[in-house]
This record gives sequence, structure tokens and C-alpha cells, in this order.
Amino acid sequence: MPNPYFSFKQFTVYHDRCAMKVGTDGVLLGAWTDVSGARDILDIGTGTGLIALMLAQRSEAHIMAVDIDEDAVKQAKENVEKSPWPGRIEVERHDICCFNSDIRYDVIVSNPPYFFNSLKCPDGQRNIARHTVGLDFESLIDSCGRLLSPSGRFSVIIPTDGMDEFMRIASEGGLCLSRRTWIKTKPDAAPKRVLMEFKKQPAVSVESCLVVELSRHIYSEEYIALTKDFLFENVIYFLDNRLSR
Repeated sequence: MPNPYFSFKQFTVYHDRCAMKVGTDGVLLGAWTDVSGARDILDIGTGTGLIALMLAQRSEAHIMAVDIDEDAVKQAKENVEKSPWPGRIEVERHDICCFNSDIRYDVIVSNPPYFFNSLKCPDGQRNIARHTVGLDFESLIDSCGRLLSPSGRFSVIIPTDGMDEFMRIASEGGLCLSRRTWIKTKPDAAPKRVLMEFKKQPAVSVESCLVVELSRHIYSEEYIALTKDFLFENVIYFLDNRLSR
């Protein structure tokens, strides 16, 4: 039976009632997102609450974490309540397309559903979490445009085969690429994921590449440095296969 939880250095995430489990995508995004100076953060599609918890550990910000799935919201709330930061993270059930707030967020982050060209599985809950049937790129970017502060940053992780479409929609929505990191599972592998940061104001994009593993269970210094505040070295390998989803 799969482990119902995943232990990080400062918190534990239970994921047995969530369609999407703890994985490398979320860990990378939570560790990579720039939270400098942030007072208000919005996590769209929070799932287990993993990214919200990581950003709470890395900042002093107030974090609003939203998800459309009722079971995910319940589990994220429980994970937050057991964490060191229950007073700074709110978890609410919302369709982000209908979510309204007086706050304009300094940071918006999302590990979105993105399997828009793949076959769907019989599990309807997992389909909503994994495919753009519940939240397409246009809706996500439009929501960010509404809710992001003028100087705010929007960070996202998606498969590389969806990047061009995502960037086109972001550009049409008035968001400009400011930072991009290609993710490779191995040094000689083609990138499978890309981390991207967008701003409302034009910026010179900073490009980089991060290799996860040099060889089987031998991790790159860059990956270890990025995740060292969260992952115990003896459990990193459990996340390996998440990048191949």
C-alpha cells in the first residue's frame, strides 16, 4: 500500500485523499518561486497544500490556497492545521474563474492541470486534477491577470510540449516572461518540464537549466541545493518517477 503521507523537514503532507500526490513538480515549483518581499501569495489548485506550505516556510507572507476539489481542500486544511504556519495559510474551495478578492497578490503560483493532449483515465477526480478539463490555460492566465498586483510575479511549472501555447496565451493576456528554468531528469535527456515566471511589466528573461539526477539516485548539486531546506537526502529518490507522469 502506498504511503499516505510524505515527510518534509518542517512539515508532513498527507495525500491519500487527493487525486494528485506529492511529486517533484510541486517540490520544484515551491522551492524555485521567488517570494522575496511578498506579503500576499495566492496558490491556485493547491491540492495537498504542498506548495502553500513550502512558500510559508520560505516567507512571512499570508497565503490563500484555493482548489475546486472538495476532498483536496479538506486534506489541505488538515495538513495546514498540523504545520507550523496555520495562522498564515487559508485554504478555501473556489473555482478560480469565479474567485474575487480585494487583494492584488504579490505572488501567484500554480502547478496546473496540463495533460491537454493525453488520454483521460476513468477516475473523474483525477481527470480534473491532471487535465485541462477543469482549468484551461486561458482561464488560469486570465485569473492571474485579474488578481496579480502591478509589480507581482506569477510562477508555474508545465510540460515543455505545452510551453509555446502557454507563452502565447500569456503574452495575449499581458504577461511577460521574466524567468525560465528547463528541467532535465538526466544530463543527456531532453527537458520534460519548464518552470516559468511572468510579470505584467516587460523584463529581460533570465534563462537556466536544472538537471535532477546525474545518474540513478545520484543528484545534481543544483537540485540538492534547491531542495535542501525541504527534503531529507534519503527520501529524495521517492520523487523520481513523478517527472515522468
